[in-house]
Amino acid sequence: MIIASQTWTLTIPGCSSLKEKRSVVRSLKDRLRRRFNVSVAETGLQDVHDRAELSLVLVTNDRRFADGVLDKADDLVADNGRALISDLRRDVH
Repeated sequence: MIIASQTWTLTIPGCSSLKEKRSVVRSLKDRLRRRFNVSVAETGLQDVHDRAELSLVLVTNDRRFADGVLDKADDLVADNGRALISDLRRDVH
């Protein structure tokens, strides 16, 4: 069994309210869940207006599949246009 996780620390330029931040984070979470069938949650920085921490977890039996999903998920987050990746942590066990 392979358990893969990835956590992004995101900067959201120009974001001045938690409501605006939640819109960006919710959109990313929904897109990741829908496209990759993974678990996604906002795991930190909930009270900071212009930053967010978003984590994804995947359970599979194929390491290459896990790496592929994490790579594609990273591309989706990087290309979202509203948030910039400032840090990335990946663990595969």
